[in-house]
Amino acid sequence: MREILHIQGGQCGNQIGAKFWEVVCAEHGIDPTGRYGGDSELQLERINVYYNEASCGRFVPRAVLMDLEPGTMDSVRSGPYGQIFRPDNFVFGQSGAGNNWAKGHYTEGAELIDSVLDVVRKEAENCDCLQGFHVCHSLGGGTGSGMGTLLISKIREEYPDRMMLTFSVFPSPKVSDTVVEPYNATLSVHQLVENADECMVLDNEALYDICFRTLKLTTPSFGDLNHLISATMSGVTCCLRFPGQLNSDLRKLAVNLIPFPRLHFFMVGFAPLTSRGSQQYRALSVPELTQQMWDSKNMMCAADPRHGRYLTASAMFRGKMSTKEVDEQMINVQNKNSSYFVEWIPHNVKSTVCDYSPNWLEDGFNYSLVTLPPFRKCSVE
Repeated sequence: MREILHIQGGQCGNQIGAKFWEVVCAEHGIDPTGRYGGDSELQLERINVYYNEASCGRFVPRAVLMDLEPGTMDSVRSGPYGQIFRPDNFVFGQSGAGNNWAKGHYTEGAELIDSVLDVVRKEAENCDCLQGFHVCHSLGGGTGSGMGTLLISKIREEYPDRMMLTFSVFPSPKVSDTVVEPYNATLSVHQLVENADECMVLDNEALYDICFRTLKLTTPSFGDLNHLISATMSGVTCCLRFPGQLNSDLRKLAVNLIPFPRLHFFMVGFAPLTSRGSQQYRALSVPELTQQMWDSKNMMCAADPRHGRYLTASAMFRGKMSTKEVDEQMINVQNKNSSYFVEWIPHNVKSTVCDYSPNWLEDGFNYSLVTLPPFRKCSVE
């Protein structure tokens, strides 16, 4: 089985990660005690991608949780799915990184990194055929950025042939918590360019905009933002976890999306996004989803794709739909918007169809794009 090892670090990473496991557990029919209570054989067919099965029939997430202070760990443990994680996989310090990248990378983080690597090794050795690592962190703080990138570089040394996928929350000037965010992000991006294989770029400004404008939430909380991110994360990996007509995995995604090794930063869009009141007025057809997914308002990072050009793109559809219709829509998009695609990569949209649609969505769809604008912001700051 092609397993993925999930790692979450820092306050942001752990909060997103906790929400992600709630979504994945719901999709696979796993209750908060780790027991299966679903209604479809498909839920168990490839459950080993993210879960280890314990001797008593419980399913335990293959996750490593790390932080330099105990606070977030305690809140994850006391959350709805806190008891499902293996207690040994919580690795935390006591001092915190104080939003300082160097503390996370060179001092406090360097002291804790060996115990994190021990847990990572233990989980990796339990796998039949490890496909890669899946890291959740933010680049604005100290632990997620400093210690997160340290862990990524150590894993790259030990497992050079395994895929490294990161979900990185970039800081944005409009939604800023600390003064030093641009410095932490700049130092982290250098590490991600060298040591990550695929990096999904997310930022709070775009997520707030989606909650305000599209979902019509008056006061979005971090829980709402995390739910959006976790839906995206589950969509990117749905083809690994459920059978489909056109499957993809982490390596296929990288091969099709990355023209040059250093250009592996993806913008992510998600559809359908509609407010609760207007759901019944929209048809979830392939053309409708395709139109929504290329819309800059549905992008999870605040960079308008119309200001750059697409190198490559990957469209991931979920639900019962015709692959012929999907292919026609992708060709249609490229013909209509040919000026936005680089001419030296013909047919640069990859499509994937996963048959199993989650219970909260009739025809789900999720997609990733490679493009470059997210970095202009940090450098301007």
